[in-house]
Amino acid sequence: MDFKELASLIDINSHTGNKAGVDESGQMIAHWMQALGYRTDRHSRETIGDHLLFLSDKRPGRKLLLLGHLDTVFPKGEFEGFREDSQWIYGPGVCDMKGGIYLALSALRNIHRETGAIHNIDMLLVSDEETGSDDSKLLTSRIADQYDACLVLEAAGQNNEVVTARKGVGTVYLDLTGLAAHAGNHYQQGRNANLAAAHLLIALTELTDLDKGTTVNVGKISGGIGANTISPKAQMAVEFRFTCTRERDRVLSAIDQLISISPVDGVEIAMTGGLQRDVMESNPSQQALLEEIQDILGYALPVEHRGGVSDANTIASAGVPTLDGFGPFGDGDHTQNERACKISFNLRLEQMTRILRHFRGQE
Repeated sequence: MDFKELASLIDINSHTGNKAGVDESGQMIAHWMQALGYRTDRHSRETIGDHLLFLSDKRPGRKLLLLGHLDTVFPKGEFEGFREDSQWIYGPGVCDMKGGIYLALSALRNIHRETGAIHNIDMLLVSDEETGSDDSKLLTSRIADQYDACLVLEAAGQNNEVVTARKGVGTVYLDLTGLAAHAGNHYQQGRNANLAAAHLLIALTELTDLDKGTTVNVGKISGGIGANTISPKAQMAVEFRFTCTRERDRVLSAIDQLISISPVDGVEIAMTGGLQRDVMESNPSQQALLEEIQDILGYALPVEHRGGVSDANTIASAGVPTLDGFGPFGDGDHTQNERACKISFNLRLEQMTRILRHFRGQE
């Protein structure tokens, strides 16, 4: 597989906050997709990159969505440029996930070369996945009912696994307001927000259930004025992850109960945030899709569950049978050691070509 085009894409800085760079990357991919007969449905945004939905012609039959993201995690000047050796390619996005997008493009080119036209296979590329898809998840959910299956282009596992489950994630922010008082002269008149936060830290952490894959982490806590003042304010940032809807509901309910009655009289608690991405769970329709793909390939695909989230969470939660991890294997993502395996590119390209050929109706 020739990586010269991918190198030109990698060399564009597309940090989520760099709208110009994200849009430049999107425009390059749009040019390649339009050469295959795709129409571009651009969802313009002012402060983040535009989301791009590439639309093929539609005919009777099932509809497949390929799902990916344009943005990467490093600002300009921190980690840039493409390089390669005999086994690996290196650079921001080679596995997360410009490499996955380019792999899908290459497979679509194979289908176009064989048939002259592509239908019933669309691709959505969003611009804010690395910061939580707060904007794009609304678009993803809105178009979900147009598709019968979805393949997500995040990196494969070390043994080229595809992903059948991902934890859901929520983030809440607690603002605690007490009453300042001199710690020596008027100790009892104060209402200690830090003390309330300490009680909550312990209670929230105890919601963790490792046997069920549920974690609750108070990742940041701050508050107070100084050692001689009863703390009038405190803030907490809390993340929770879960592997099933039952655990999601348990944690959300428990958090509501914990903040409804302050552990310190006179301290008020306000919460913002909430569910960020719902859980991606294995289910019968997903299993049927996996078995269909294995029949197409003629062999079993290894599978894995991941604790991290992706846009697969969003599309799967909308009811679309979804498999993730159809990009190449890579590691070091979100670090300056990011790389992707050349052999994995070749394997995934062969697999993806056969899968897309099937969905187009040629097998």
